[in-house]
Parts: sequence; C-alpha cells; structure tokens
Amino acid sequence: MAKDQNKSAQPVDINEAKSVADPVADKAFGLDIDRLVDEHEEEVSEGGKTTRHQGIYLLPNLFTTGALFAGFYAIIAGMRGDFEAAAIAVFFAMLFDGLDGRIARLTNASSKFGAEYDSLSDMVSFGVAPALVVYSWGLSELGKFGWSVAFIYSACAALRLARFNTQIEVADKAWFIGLASPPAAAAIAATVWVCNDSGLVGAALPTEVAVLVAVMTALIGVLMIANVPYYSFKDLDKGGRVPFAVIIGIVFIFSLVTLDPPRVLLTAALIYAASGPLMLLRRKPR
Repeated sequence: MAKDQNKSAQPVDINEAKSVADPVADKAFGLDIDRLVDEHEEEVSEGGKTTRHQGIYLLPNLFTTGALFAGFYAIIAGMRGDFEAAAIAVFFAMLFDGLDGRIARLTNASSKFGAEYDSLSDMVSFGVAPALVVYSWGLSELGKFGWSVAFIYSACAALRLARFNTQIEVADKAWFIGLASPPAAAAIAATVWVCNDSGLVGAALPTEVAVLVAVMTALIGVLMIANVPYYSFKDLDKGGRVPFAVIIGIVFIFSLVTLDPPRVLLTAALIYAASGPLMLLRRKPR
C-alpha cells in the first residue's frame, strides 16, 4: 500500500505526459501541446516571401506600453480628484503614441502584434481614460445623463478605432475619416484642465458648465465616427528642407504653450476638431 502511494506522489515528466497524450483527442479539440509553450510567432513578408518570426520588437512596444501606462494613470488620477495630473497624463499618452509608430517605421520594426497592441492601448488612453476623467470631474453631477454621455464618447472611440483598423490598408494616409482618437482625447482632457485651473470643480461647478461640457463631449464623440475628413499631416516630408519662417513659427507655438498650457492646448484641439466640418462645408458647394 505504501509503495502505491509513493508511486502516485512521484512528479510527472511533461515530456512523458506529451508522449502518452491522446493524439486523437488533441486533434479533435484543436490542441498542439508542443506549441502551447512556444513564443509569440507571426508571419511577415521579406523579399516577397512569407516567413515566421518568434518574439516581439522591444522598442516600439515599449513606447506603446508607456502610452498605456499614462492612460491608466490618468484614470487613477481622475478617480482621486487630481484632474490636472490626469489631463497631463493624457497628453503624455499622446506623445508616446506618436512616437511608437514612428520608431517602428524608422527601425523597420512594424508588426501585426504591435498594431494590435497599439490599438488596445489607444482604447484605454484615448477612449476610456478621457471619459472617466471628465465623468469624475463634473459629469457625475448630472446623474444618468452624465454617465450616458461618458459612455457615448467611449463607445464612439471604440467604433472609430475598429473602423480605422479595417480600413488601414486602403485609406488615404494624408486624411483621417472622422476625428482621430488622440486629438479627441486632447479636447476632453484640456477642457477638464482649463475648468480645474479656473476653480470650476466640485461644489464650485455650475450646472450650466457641466451641461455645456457634456454636450461638447458628446459632439467630440460623434465627430470620431462621422464621415468627416481630417488632415493627418502624415504626408509632410519631415526629413526635408523647410523655409526658415517655419522654424520661427514652431518657436512661437512653443512659447504660447509655455505661457498658458491648458488654454493654448484646448484652443488648438478645438480648432482641429472644427477643421473637419468646416472643410466638408467648404467642399460641398464645389
């Protein structure tokens, strides 16, 4: 009896377990035990041939993780009432999000995994985080109307990202169809930042201001899924020569941002958000 107990207590060798596995059952359930512990693999095209590579690229995905962390931190900061830090975190997420794709292209490290990871990070940083931050700031005072507006924005961000992912191969790189989620998040975050900087938060927040911000949040969400063209700036030759006046303009813009960051960033975000409908109205008569 003791010998039988010792036999049952012996550790099982995984290789031995593989050898005695029922191949018929594995095939029926679509299992391949040898591949369950493999690294991530994906197919890439090299020289016109399809090859498989293990692992993921570190550098671009590191910046994507930074964007995801900034978006998550914005949620935490908004929940504890630190709305200035929450808004700044959203803008840091925009910075990291802009860098990961550029670094992937410069280092020839683009991959399907990176694209999917970037899309999920965008949903957290530019879809969920702004909605929760603006809700924690003031929309919660509006009851069901407030959280409904926050959900509308978040749902529109998800729909916008899904449509972008399905059209990425055929869309014109110079234009976005619908307001991109990063500038949409910038408009929401900058609005909260300006209101918080003006003392419009908590008990000092008038209902009229909360309603106005709720309407703006819903409109920004609708613009993300509307068939409105927005210039993407992706066709600019960033490595080419530009007139000297362009550098002077960039210096001037940075100077304005340092004078009053929340209001300047809000103005820039609203101008870009309005540029799509204005451009569409201008083209219709033609």
